[in-house]
Amino acid sequence: MRHRGRATAAQTRALESLLPRFLLRLPQNERNAEQTARCLDDAFGRRASLAIEIGFGNGNALVALAQAHPDWNCIGVDVYRPGFGALLLACEREEVANVRIADGHAQAFLDRLPEASLRHISVFFPDPWPKKRHHKRRLVNAQFAHRAATCLAPNGRILLATDWPEYAQSMREALDAIPTLHGGPAPRPNLRPTTPFEAKALAEGRPITDLAYCKEGAGPQ
Repeated sequence: MRHRGRATAAQTRALESLLPRFLLRLPQNERNAEQTARCLDDAFGRRASLAIEIGFGNGNALVALAQAHPDWNCIGVDVYRPGFGALLLACEREEVANVRIADGHAQAFLDRLPEASLRHISVFFPDPWPKKRHHKRRLVNAQFAHRAATCLAPNGRILLATDWPEYAQSMREALDAIPTLHGGPAPRPNLRPTTPFEAKALAEGRPITDLAYCKEGAGPQ
């Protein structure tokens, strides 16, 4: 989500050799959610519970999630090529096969998914756009909250983290406004490794806020 830096030689090698196998190729018809669902099943070679991480950074959290849930299909959504390379290297090193990459922006990807198709959404340390005039660029807003709730299956969860207290409050307001979502501040998830942005925030004295919301209804636990 915070797009800085250049790909290393190893990341560049991974992009060249591994990305063709891990990159999702979605159908051109963006309005056909059923076709998108079939494409995702084909990409993984199976139908399984679907989890996504938006803005996966170096990929460590996504790999940890995929390792903890080998029966899930896990997708990282981002546009940052060095991050793609880092994730690919981690998947290669850890022999993780249940991860794919969606190259694109989060809202556009969510808009393509069928309703109630996601079991899990992670959004860790999205760009806070701290200047007030830039708040409209923030990922987690009312539109995002509505679409995320629509895409979540019953009992599906969304986990978020930020190092900006004002953004944390804004996130809570957007998610609390959705009647089917219930949650709020939560303990740090066991599967969320410390990111470079988090380490920097802690060094600068900014508090970390974790949020967890669950969609009501009868579904997989």
